[in-house]
Amino acid sequence: MSFPRSLMAMAFALPLAACGGAIVPPQPVYKAPPGPPASAFTKQGPLLGMDARQLTRQFGEPRLDIRETAVRKLQFGNGRCVLDAYLYSPSRGKEPVVTHVDARSPSGSDVDTTACAASLQAK
Repeated sequence: MSFPRSLMAMAFALPLAACGGAIVPPQPVYKAPPGPPASAFTKQGPLLGMDARQLTRQFGEPRLDIRETAVRKLQFGNGRCVLDAYLYSPSRGKEPVVTHVDARSPSGSDVDTTACAASLQAK
């Protein structure tokens, strides 16, 4: 009598054994970059420390306004240059301010940030 029971147990166990498969490891969780170091908020330079309202008052409406988790990028341009301003919040709940600025010609070569800003103001 034990033979049919063991045969029956094996018959039920075989299909279940095929379902086992490999264990999939958990995927790593990627956090957004925290932003620039605190020293970025004390740097001096053209446009650094300005908020989005100040930039808009100075240059008009941006042609690009890209918002990500930790950064906001405003882009201003005319036929002579393109200016990208990167704004980060100095701390939680604070208004994001410019911590980095890039300027380039429409063809992509680097130009002086101060000269580009002056060009954008002279509309």
